[in-house]
Amino acid sequence: MLDRRRFIASASALAAGAALPVQALPAPLDAHRLGPGGPPPDGRRPDLTVEDLAHAEAVQGLQFRPADRALMLGDVQDRLASLEAIRQAEPPNDVPPALTLNLALSGRGRPGPGPGPSIEPQAPTGVAATGQDLAFSSIPELGAMLRGGAVTSVGLTEFFLGRLREFDPALLAVVSLLPERALATAQARDRELAAGVDRGPLHGIPYGAKDLLAAVGAPTTWGAEPYRAQAFDRDALVVERLEKAGAVLVAKLTLGELAWGDVWFGGTTKNPWNPDQGASGSSAGPGAAVSAGLVPFAIGSETLGSIVSPSTRNGVTGLRPTFGRVPTDGAMALSWSMDKLGPMARSVVDAALVFDAIRGPADGTPDPAFPFDPSAPLAGLRVGTLLRGDLGDGPGADADRQTAAVLDRLGVGADEVELPTDLPVDAMLMILEAEAAAAFDGLTRSRESDRMARQERGAWPNVFRHARFIPAVEYINANRLRTQLMREMTALMDRYDVLVTPSFGNAGLGITNLTGHPAVVIPNALLPVAGFPDRRAPHSVTFLGRLWGEHHALRLAHAVQRATDVHRQRPPTS
Repeated sequence: MLDRRRFIASASALAAGAALPVQALPAPLDAHRLGPGGPPPDGRRPDLTVEDLAHAEAVQGLQFRPADRALMLGDVQDRLASLEAIRQAEPPNDVPPALTLNLALSGRGRPGPGPGPSIEPQAPTGVAATGQDLAFSSIPELGAMLRGGAVTSVGLTEFFLGRLREFDPALLAVVSLLPERALATAQARDRELAAGVDRGPLHGIPYGAKDLLAAVGAPTTWGAEPYRAQAFDRDALVVERLEKAGAVLVAKLTLGELAWGDVWFGGTTKNPWNPDQGASGSSAGPGAAVSAGLVPFAIGSETLGSIVSPSTRNGVTGLRPTFGRVPTDGAMALSWSMDKLGPMARSVVDAALVFDAIRGPADGTPDPAFPFDPSAPLAGLRVGTLLRGDLGDGPGADADRQTAAVLDRLGVGADEVELPTDLPVDAMLMILEAEAAAAFDGLTRSRESDRMARQERGAWPNVFRHARFIPAVEYINANRLRTQLMREMTALMDRYDVLVTPSFGNAGLGITNLTGHPAVVIPNALLPVAGFPDRRAPHSVTFLGRLWGEHHALRLAHAVQRATDVHRQRPPTS
């Protein structure tokens, strides 16, 4: 099993997306030429014995009687042929299982469509920011410069391409630059503005995409050596939507290999606040690039912390949406029932603008309302908090207490709450391990996973192997417990619009990734780094929303950001 406590302590995370229905991703590597010890062509193993069954029972914590084993033996021998038939027919990565997460099991149906956000654009300006001020300008600020003629999309694109080239040798946050594609898109955006065509707040704004998203013009490597040359001839749906919204893709950004950690085939992506430290993962490149002002925003992904963790480590704002609210078509599948895509940006408002451009089902069904209004009063917002209990000692705990004090100053009456504790959340995370092992089973059985950079206990090659010993019965029952967990979270969230919680140190990250609840993470402190007076260690706090309730979590997080200035600080590597 993955050591979940070690995961929480290190803030090293996972993540991913799902599939491309129109153009299938390539078939898995040829995994089916099994070596000595594999079943014969007909799948039977006449040498399989009752003693083998006893050993298998021990691996799974079971104990049957000798008579039971004798009776089972023939059926187990016969089943080997069925197992081999399934292996021989292994589908490509983009094909989801017929069983996936159904949020209706929570007891709350999907809301109907309604209004979108109310974010007033900034007035156009003819004065352009320069240097670092331009690099760290918000999306509304960049939009005002574009619409006032102070800058062009081509100028912005060249500027951010230049910063990516300048700082990437220190940060290792870029897998592929896309100068030809980016400049062609930027030229088109400038022509449109000149002709009076404005696609919206993202028009002409450069951005980066985590390299598990398919994009024409560069490989889509998934961060792993076996897929280093993999390329697709169509964009992921999120990339298509951002293109339609006017954004300009300038780079494919790093992820830890197959969405784990911050180590990829090119090295370790670095934290701009402390370049001796990794950027955390798996959305390492998006976190580092946004933090250092190399792109105004990026698209990351989360399965179990891969937006929350690198947003924390790099001091940026991240939004993990409700499960399924942002389509994962054209993204690498890691766990079909847990994968989510979301924005990583400088501020809550920037993240909300990007989310508005990418939300909604792939089939065109209207998305639920997203009435985010950054100027709306906080009165009436029902808030629960986990920031007033026993947070322990240390500067991180002090930062969370300071956030609680900010809520008090804002007049937010927050009740002390507790997350559900009666279900084995850590054990239920075998769901992720089983689905990830299935997604890359061909890689495992072909031994191509041996080419991956990390070969250690918590890394995917080992997880894929030991997940083979997760019994199907327990996988199903873990999902049934997941239904109970979803209902318990629904009962809690029926009382609140937002829960404010430490990003790490409790079960919230695991619970809400299993239940599909959205989260907004913002930096709330820059802690000193011993021996390095110019370096800092960002710390974060998380705002959990109800299912499809991103607007509430964003509203409260924005109010905290507006009352503080941590998110406006700039790292030394910038």
